[in-house]
Amino acid sequence: MDFADLLKADVHADVPLFEQIRVALIEAVRAGSLPAGTRLPTVRELAKQLGLAVNTVARAYRELEAGGVVETRGRFGTFVASSDPAEAAMTQAASAFAATARAVGLSKTDALRYLDAAFDSGGSGAS
Repeated sequence: MDFADLLKADVHADVPLFEQIRVALIEAVRAGSLPAGTRLPTVRELAKQLGLAVNTVARAYRELEAGGVVETRGRFGTFVASSDPAEAAMTQAASAFAATARAVGLSKTDALRYLDAAFDSGGSGAS
């Protein structure tokens, strides 16, 4: 697989290069282009393919691993994780949100109003 075609990085974009790589890999995983278990190139290999600094790719990999998108298996390499990290993260966040809403006596409708407001305002809360 040619990762250089899959992971286009624009050095002139306002978004940091490591973030561009991180987002592109997440999108490829969610689209099915990189199925679970796919072995990713080493940090050095990918940096060379993309013409980027090793530290840039290393940071993207670290953040992907922290988010559960990839897993490192020692000297065997880095692989796409077997589960969708968005599924686990959103399930946990939704459970915490629902528990908090119930604890303060909100109905589902009222709680969803706060969620809608957070999305509409970029996360700053209800109006």
